[in-house]
Amino acid sequence: MKNELFILIAEAIGVYFLVLWAHSLRSRAGLAYFYALIGGLTAVMSWVTDAGVRVNLPHVSLMVGSTVFYTALLLGVFVVYVFDGPRATRVAIFTIAGVSIMVPIIALILHLQIKLSDSPPIGHVPIPSLRINTASVCATVADLLFLAIAWEFLGKPRINLPLWLRSFLTLLGVMWLDVILFSTGAFLGTPAYAEIVTGTLLSRLIISVFAYPFLYLYLKHQNQKVGLAIEHRPVLSILKEVTEVRLELTLAQQEIERRKQVEREKEGLIEELQQALNEVKTLRGILPTCAYCKNIRDEAGDWHQLEEFIQSHSEAKFSHGICPDCRKVHFPQIREERV
Repeated sequence: MKNELFILIAEAIGVYFLVLWAHSLRSRAGLAYFYALIGGLTAVMSWVTDAGVRVNLPHVSLMVGSTVFYTALLLGVFVVYVFDGPRATRVAIFTIAGVSIMVPIIALILHLQIKLSDSPPIGHVPIPSLRINTASVCATVADLLFLAIAWEFLGKPRINLPLWLRSFLTLLGVMWLDVILFSTGAFLGTPAYAEIVTGTLLSRLIISVFAYPFLYLYLKHQNQKVGLAIEHRPVLSILKEVTEVRLELTLAQQEIERRKQVEREKEGLIEELQQALNEVKTLRGILPTCAYCKNIRDEAGDWHQLEEFIQSHSEAKFSHGICPDCRKVHFPQIREERV
């Protein structure tokens, strides 16, 4: 049992340092490597939890999945929220939730594939429980949202908690909330429900005490030596951030629809102009005209009166009258009136 406990402690220390180190690289390499790491740790956590790997101590049982990997993910999201804000935290939460959903689905597909191929069962791939995995995903998302809310609430000026107490209470609160949510969703109604809740609350207290120094030292180091200030955001800021993102998406969709409408109107206008252009009749080129009667020959070789030809090939209309010279020739009896 001592060897198992030492191995568990060594695993926890190694994974905690790995997560915090990946986050510390964000100033040089961004958060992409950090997100990839927490996605991989989430997959490992799901598989180890489904396999039921644990270390039994007197009066308490430590699950490897929650002691090592879940706590590491919690530390990672904690520092991301404190130093990188709600947007980066949202990406981390979606990464953890997405992988948590994907891993049991992959496990079910593998077992189905083995069953259909009539091969021996694969014992090293645990069969996931729909109820347990659903409770795990829902509890994890709720835990990480509560983490941000609790951190901001305990950071209010009127409460004025020191950093070490604020970080410890936030960590312990999230740990205990996870026990209540997960145990209720996964084991409510079973005979061992009360025992599971009691034992897990004790184990999470031990884990919080063990993991807290890593979190506090990292927060203090980043805040003092690196020079990253710990911001004081409004309570529910992460939920407000989600609402703002949804609003931005809605506004973007509205802008897209508006632009589509403008494009449709533009296309309609172009069609109308094209139609009007097609209806415009113009006279171009050389018109064959009779030197005596002034009739005009068309492309088919037919002759037309001047008025008729122009009216059929343009928008012009004719209104007849008599000019002064023609009046003198044709109507000499009519005297020209002068004013």
